[in-house]
Amino acid sequence: MESVVLVIHLILAIALVAVILMQRSEGGALGMGGSGGGGGGGFMTGRAAADVLTRTTAILATCFIATSIILAIMASQSRESGSILDQAPAQSEAPAAPSSTPTVPQPKTPAPQN
Repeated sequence: MESVVLVIHLILAIALVAVILMQRSEGGALGMGGSGGGGGGGFMTGRAAADVLTRTTAILATCFIATSIILAIMASQSRESGSILDQAPAQSEAPAAPSSTPTVPQPKTPAPQN
């Protein structure tokens, strides 16, 4: 069941990106296409097409959020309660104990010259 919802979620994500990219830019932020002058236009023009794309985007976004919540609920129910650190394997070796007498490096003394 979880894999079916995941596949639907991925299809919704791809469709949402496609619908968003088909919409006409209103800001013309970088001077590409947009609603400024010129005859370029968009893929779908006109008020009706914009309304259809806006409605489609809203429906796809709602379905995407719903599948996200469903996947989160399914993931929380399928795992055991507790921390992931509780499931970590125990270390087989104990760390080495520090020596009782500290070793201090002795400065090198220059060799006597004859």
